[in-house]
Amino acid sequence: MEQRHPLPPYTLETAKQKIQLAEDGWNSQDPERVSLAYTPDSEWRNRSEFVNGRAEIVAFLTKKWQNEKNYKLKKEYWAHTDNRIAVRFEYEYQNPEGKWFRAYGNENWEFDENGLMEKRYASINDLEITEADRKFK
Repeated sequence: MEQRHPLPPYTLETAKQKIQLAEDGWNSQDPERVSLAYTPDSEWRNRSEFVNGRAEIVAFLTKKWQNEKNYKLKKEYWAHTDNRIAVRFEYEYQNPEGKWFRAYGNENWEFDENGLMEKRYASINDLEITEADRKFK
């Protein structure tokens, strides 16, 4: 059985470790690598899109990072329980036309006993910014 440490139940320390691992994974912009942190039948809500399973995760992330150039993400601990973690995040990216955006949001995560994410619910808002307003360079 595949496992992704740290495993639940989470402490404050291990929840923060899990968040950092997720941030590092997403900043790699490698859809295959990112997908391995999720169960094979993982459920996502990302804005208004629903994504189910690793194959759809890879397809979703491939398309995302084709349209979001110079992507840089920062995640921050918000709360946790035994097998759930809530984070707030912001990321910056450049669209295909060269305009810069900062996205703000919250995610709720639920993990199985092997530390794989079963559910990911993300609410995200985008704000157009100037290059001079960028935080993550």
